[in-house]
Amino acid sequence: MDPELLERITARHKELDELEEQLANQLAEVRAKRDEVAVTEKVLERMSSCSLPVPPSIRPLTVRKRGACLRQRGLHVP
Repeated sequence: MDPELLERITARHKELDELEEQLANQLAEVRAKRDEVAVTEKVLERMSSCSLPVPPSIRPLTVRKRGACLRQRGLHVP
């Protein structure tokens, strides 16, 4: 096989391996952020079901009313 062609193939393989690693890292970050959003949504749902005030910084978010009230979970709610 032509040594120059083999070198180009090897270099391209290395580039693709690096890209794969970058994409895997980005995917892990996106999944972690999505999990954070899911937790935030659950907290807002519980606050809403207990008629707790929603902080102004997150009021524009849509809060679905489902889930149990914090009081029903034995937590102190002022």
